[in-house]
Amino acid sequence: MTAQSKTVKVPLKSVALPNEHGGWGFTLEPILLGLLVASTLAGLGLGVFALAAFFTRHPLKLWLADVRKGKRFPRTPVAGRFALAYGGVGVLGLLLAFGRAEGPFYWPLLAALPLIAVQLWFDAHNKGRNLLPELAGAIAMGSVATGIGLAGGLEPSVALGLWLVLAARAYAAIHYARTQVMRARGLAVSFRTAYLAQLVAVGALLLGALAGWVPWLSVLAVGLLLPFSAYTFTRPPVPARVVGWSQMAFGLLVVTLTALGVRA
Repeated sequence: MTAQSKTVKVPLKSVALPNEHGGWGFTLEPILLGLLVASTLAGLGLGVFALAAFFTRHPLKLWLADVRKGKRFPRTPVAGRFALAYGGVGVLGLLLAFGRAEGPFYWPLLAALPLIAVQLWFDAHNKGRNLLPELAGAIAMGSVATGIGLAGGLEPSVALGLWLVLAARAYAAIHYARTQVMRARGLAVSFRTAYLAQLVAVGALLLGALAGWVPWLSVLAVGLLLPFSAYTFTRPPVPARVVGWSQMAFGLLVVTLTALGVRA
């Protein structure tokens, strides 16, 4: 690696904190949903693990990008240290989960590893904003809700249903958000893709509800994005942060109704 000046100060916030607004929702939703339906210390440990993984991604992405370029910037060692620190917290959370779990919870997390690998590969090549890594990362995080449910003794089919709900929500919401962001940038965009994604999401949840894996309230919650989209697509475009906040509110609605459905 080529050395750079060590006198340059690195803004810690730019290295330590994630800069993806939508990522907060996709991280916190599975933690909240899992703990609402199965509140245990093991679930809390998994929640800590998931949150640490989310925080690890940004400095790890910076470090991987620098390594791939074969360069060492002032931020490179700082990013590496933050990634290690966050990773250490995640390991502690995972150990708590293993120590207090009522059943095997780790297989959904293992199943999500290929999706995480896809996201990290795109991150390392500075393409993390592409559709595929965004979908892969959001869907992978849904496995945390299933893991928390299994750790708390939830029936496997119901626990998997939590992942299906969050995956469907993410698939529909990401397509909607990307459409709105493109509109805000003045780009020509077809609404067909967003509507099709929402129909696919609702269709998958209908099948899950018929199989007894998914509460009907979840189908209703995700289905509400269709009329919301039909309305907002007729309105002037809004800034990306407004889209992000609206989608976080939508995610909270999905989590709340799903938890009520499972408990009912």
